[in-house]
Amino acid sequence: MRLAKYLAHAGVASRRKSESIIAAGRVRVGGRVVTDPAHGVEIGDDIRVDGHAVVPEGREVWMVNKPLDVISTADEPGKRQAVVDLVDSTARLYPVGRLDADSIGLILLTNDGELANRLTHPRYGVAKTYRATLRKPVRDDDLQRLRTGVKLEDGPTAPAEVRRLGEREIELTIREGRNRQVRRMAEAVGNQVVALQRISMGSLRLGRLGLGRSRLLDEREVERLWEDAADE
Repeated sequence: MRLAKYLAHAGVASRRKSESIIAAGRVRVGGRVVTDPAHGVEIGDDIRVDGHAVVPEGREVWMVNKPLDVISTADEPGKRQAVVDLVDSTARLYPVGRLDADSIGLILLTNDGELANRLTHPRYGVAKTYRATLRKPVRDDDLQRLRTGVKLEDGPTAPAEVRRLGEREIELTIREGRNRQVRRMAEAVGNQVVALQRISMGSLRLGRLGLGRSRLLDEREVERLWEDAADE
């Protein structure tokens, strides 16, 4: 197994961050510094990061219904709560992607760096669905513009699935992961999001999970997430 993948599976960090940790010379294998993320290792090898032995954890994937003002990071040095604080686990978990502090809803936490990478990488196009309340009534032509794609400062968006839920409410599904994308898309059609909730990621739906609550996914749910992020 590649060293970076091993560290990600062991819960040290995401695969990309693990590559950076390795490149910085912080990893030793069998007492020797290794700076190549592709270096081959096996279970049972003496692998250490900053002198600490890396012991693989059992894989955990948690779904959290994130409340407002909770930060989508593994730790929060300020006064606001970090999303990992909502999960009762001793594993080294980190968020799969981000959900803004002023948004609520579904976010995943895991110690499986490869799965996290698959679910967030644009190549795999995993669908994310949101319910948005807008400041102004939404017009039919605005819905059509969102469906076909709108121009943002970092380029046009891909077509989205959009349906009207009410005069000022829509449900929108995107397969990209740009920063604050749903809010920026609404602004591109002359509107503004005043409340935003993520309700699904791939095959996983938030369902009746209470705000601020979390639950550990079962093996079948995790398998479906892998299927959602499979190569075409």
